[in-house]
Amino acid sequence: MNKKIEKILYLPNPRGFCAGVERAINIVELSLEKYGPPIYVRHEIVHNPWVVKDLENKGVIFVDELNDIPKDARVIFSAHGVSSSVKEEAKEKKMSYIDATCPLVLKVHIEAKRHFENGAHIFLIGHKGHPEVDGTMGQIPSQSITLIENINDIKRLNISEFNKVALITQTTLSVDDTAKLIRALKKKFPTLIEPPREDICYATTNRQAAVKSIAKKCDAIYVIGGENSSNSIRLVEVASQSGCKNTFLISEIKSINWDEMKHFKTIGLTASASAPEILVDEFLSLFKNKFQVKIEKSVIADENISFKIPRELRE
Repeated sequence: MNKKIEKILYLPNPRGFCAGVERAINIVELSLEKYGPPIYVRHEIVHNPWVVKDLENKGVIFVDELNDIPKDARVIFSAHGVSSSVKEEAKEKKMSYIDATCPLVLKVHIEAKRHFENGAHIFLIGHKGHPEVDGTMGQIPSQSITLIENINDIKRLNISEFNKVALITQTTLSVDDTAKLIRALKKKFPTLIEPPREDICYATTNRQAAVKSIAKKCDAIYVIGGENSSNSIRLVEVASQSGCKNTFLISEIKSINWDEMKHFKTIGLTASASAPEILVDEFLSLFKNKFQVKIEKSVIADENISFKIPRELRE
């Protein structure tokens, strides 16, 4: 009988679902209970293939646009948020909709509208094409907001074209990378109006801090999350930048290369804000079956945040 290889597994908290993701999934599941399938959701409710597949099996149909939804059907907007024009289109089509946008994303929408009403041009730090960025930019006229993805975007800005300027950011960015961009913007625009509280959400910040706390101890770190998930990709980047050379994004547990893992003595495991704990449990079960494991747990921050479900689903 082969002796199992000994491993140390670092398991930091927080990890997995955040309050905004839990709320969005609850909205879909309660809608299924109250109204019955099919329930249509515009775009993936959250960026995780396991969650999407699970909801599809329960009778949810994910679509790209409202035109893909039959008349009189019920639609839910994803946690990433939508532009004002999407809501107007739904009203024109007389569609019944529930907005599952994360309240922390809605906070950024409100900031964008307030800055616009106060006459400021807005710089949005984020990733082009991400649903959250599309939704935020769609809150105000396009000529009043500029997307900043990298330092070159800042260098290209012509100071003379702007008078009053304000800053907002996507909620799922790298804390450190965003801080560098903010410093560069403030250097170029000393009167830049910043958010009263930073826009990167608590869950993103906490999960990145948890990964940083173990990165230098680990030969490899595995991040459970969707390949199209911003907060998942940022966790992989943060792990690498913080001292772990081998970092892997795992969207499906079956894709793990267990033979490769034999070469790593110390391993870190986390899950992004849109990844369910059931996938962590599945990883741990297989991991313990293959190796002799010593688990080192740590808690970086306590999270006790929850967001209200819309009234129509509470009644």
